[in-house]
Amino acid sequence: MENYRPTKAIVNLQAIQENLRNLKRYLPHRTSVIAVVKADGYGHGEVEVARAAIAAGARMVSVATPDEALHLRNCGITADILVMGLSPVRFAEKAAALGIHLAVSDAGWLRQAADYVKEVDHPLSVHVKIDSGMGRIGLRDEIALQDIVEVIEGSTTIRLAGAFTHFACADEENPSQTKEQFKRFIEFVDKFPQRPPLVHASNSAAALLYPQYALDAVRFGISLYGIAPSTYVGAKLPFDLKKAFTLETELAYVKKLGKGERISYGGTYETMHDEWIGTLPVGYADGLKRGLRNQDVLIGGERMPIVGTICMDQCMVKLTREFAAGEKVTLIGRQGDEEITMEEWADRLGTIPYEIAVTVGKRVPRIY
Repeated sequence: MENYRPTKAIVNLQAIQENLRNLKRYLPHRTSVIAVVKADGYGHGEVEVARAAIAAGARMVSVATPDEALHLRNCGITADILVMGLSPVRFAEKAAALGIHLAVSDAGWLRQAADYVKEVDHPLSVHVKIDSGMGRIGLRDEIALQDIVEVIEGSTTIRLAGAFTHFACADEENPSQTKEQFKRFIEFVDKFPQRPPLVHASNSAAALLYPQYALDAVRFGISLYGIAPSTYVGAKLPFDLKKAFTLETELAYVKKLGKGERISYGGTYETMHDEWIGTLPVGYADGLKRGLRNQDVLIGGERMPIVGTICMDQCMVKLTREFAAGEKVTLIGRQGDEEITMEEWADRLGTIPYEIAVTVGKRVPRIY
């Protein structure tokens, strides 16, 4: 599809592949990588990222919802897919037929699922989710685990494919919570009559900081895209992460305003003297949140601030001099020696870069 609007996101798939290959070299040889492509590949594009990750050596990909998994299958992704969130039991039949792995934490759900898949040629592959301290989803007692094992052992339509947990504090300096969670998780894993084929616990932070917890696989999410899970992890990286995302637009209109002119809704910015003002065709409908007023953009390798209230589709910047309409503007990314990162946006908004990545609007085309 042709794109006439100059606002676009450029995704560097080679950077994603390099991050994955560097992780594989860093981890124990027996450890495989599950590429996490949920939330449309953290805003980068789940299908394109999945293809790139699999080509770079990912064993499988994971998503959050059944619909995300179906989208990948419908777009030709043939590798194993794990749905990490809980799925409606009616999805079990479709999942079995399409080779989609599902997370399970409840024996009652599993019994119903066995009925749904009894006419399918392929068994349903499940990963038992264990809550080792996140407090979100997952079983927490041995009896619940025994019940699940009994259902699996008594069924020809259910296949135990894995067991996993999720660390809550792996991106923090204090390792005690992560250490305790790993200990609890292994205690549960040891209670299976036979060890599950794929045991995985580590997210990006744990994969980077604690290779001793790598087990059979790690789930590489935010750092697949070149973003450190936290400032602490960013200072401890075992290898450089290559950022994969650039957000660009162009100057749509440039004008000179005299002293005392007000700009945008509410007149929230007033010129202090004659100023060159540029209008950009990007706004909060694209993910440039209103709280990013005064955030810099890059034009001609220089930082220039957004001024006035950010509109739904446009915003204004204070230019250091006259520029021609059509001049490239970088909102996230590098120009020359200057760089603006998702982390910078996140700091200004009081959030985390994960949220920035997934809120760049769908109407912003991704260019690969």
